[in-house]
Amino acid sequence: MSAPPSRNSVFRGVVALDGPSGTGKSTVARELARRLDAQYLDTGAMYRAVTVAVLRAGVDSDDAPAVAALVGGIEVLVSTDPARPSTRLDGRPVDEEIRSPETTRAVSAVSAVAAVREHLVAQQRSIIGRGATVAEGRDIGSVVWPDAELKVYLTASEAVRARRRAGELGGTDLNTVAAELRRRDDFDSSRAVSPLRRPDGATEVDTSALSIDEVVDLLENLARQSVSVASNG
Repeated sequence: MSAPPSRNSVFRGVVALDGPSGTGKSTVARELARRLDAQYLDTGAMYRAVTVAVLRAGVDSDDAPAVAALVGGIEVLVSTDPARPSTRLDGRPVDEEIRSPETTRAVSAVSAVAAVREHLVAQQRSIIGRGATVAEGRDIGSVVWPDAELKVYLTASEAVRARRRAGELGGTDLNTVAAELRRRDDFDSSRAVSPLRRPDGATEVDTSALSIDEVVDLLENLARQSVSVASNG
């Protein structure tokens, strides 16, 4: 039996971390990137920034041609530093605005527009191509970077996801949060372009009964092991 990979070994690969809201994806991805000394890419923040632009412009999020016409004229920049994640739209920070209830309600419709996904996926691939990356989203392992050294699909029970999400929002009714999560899951899983699904070859991890540190410990070991196996192969 071979020894586990050293924590001091250099990680040079890509971790594709997918899954629905409330599974701990963002927190896990940031901490994992920090431990691996890798870039952190929050693709969801990019779609949310485009959604902010759509809302500001007064464009109907269900009007795909209008949304497509808008996306080419804006600039979305995200920090890849896991210690200081930030999102800018046309040069201005939008970190609070991208998490607003209005943005959350509209982001699935905006994200489903083919032109939006094409535009942002190209940008995401360019970022990942710079070096070791932990990228989180809903189509990283299936579309954005299917050759990732490690593909992970995070899940959690509906009750746990709703409780976590309600805690993030503060004071929001649990039933309302659960209904919104179901709506987003249904929408994202059934969209024609890059639907939310478990990527082929992904390791599924149920985070319902696990702490953040337990999940990160598991994924760090898998990430280092995947690179070690690839280099030895």
